Amino acid sequence: MDFTTIFTGQDLEITLKLFIALFLGMSLGIERAIAGKTAGMRTYGLVTMGSTLFVIVGVLASGGYVSATGIFTDSSARITAAIIQGIGFIGAGLIFFKVGDAKVSGVTTAAGIWVSAGVGVAIGYGFYALAIISTIFTLFAFTGLWYIENKVKAFAHFPDED
Repeated sequence: MDFTTIFTGQDLEITLKLFIALFLGMSLGIERAIAGKTAGMRTYGLVTMGSTLFVIVGVLASGGYVSATGIFTDSSARITAAIIQGIGFIGAGLIFFKVGDAKVSGVTTAAGIWVSAGVGVAIGYGFYALAIISTIFTLFAFTGLWYIENKVKAFAHFPDED
């Protein structure tokens, strides 16, 4: 059986989109896993790839990528909006309030999941550069800004002087 007759050019492009989404999502999740957070590579990879999948389905259901109406139609816009709302439920499940400490945790991870869904949507619509740049910026926010934030916190807490 010849695979070139099974998959069309569009099928290969869709497969590539899903792979890129999984890879970029997992890239975001690696940092969260290293930081010991609840959502890691699998969660981020699945959220990004799932968002891409839903956009692809929306585009295909509304006429496809080669449609004369373009790729962003009313149907695909509604699916994109539903992705954004649905990710809110996942994000809310990651945010915890610790009563004894009066502390909220998981907000950065929830925000990362939200961005991960955005990366998936960008890939689904074919905006690869936007997805890659967003992933790089998010990794910078997770790591570089974490370092800067800790330095600022240490600077703000001067030792008590008598």
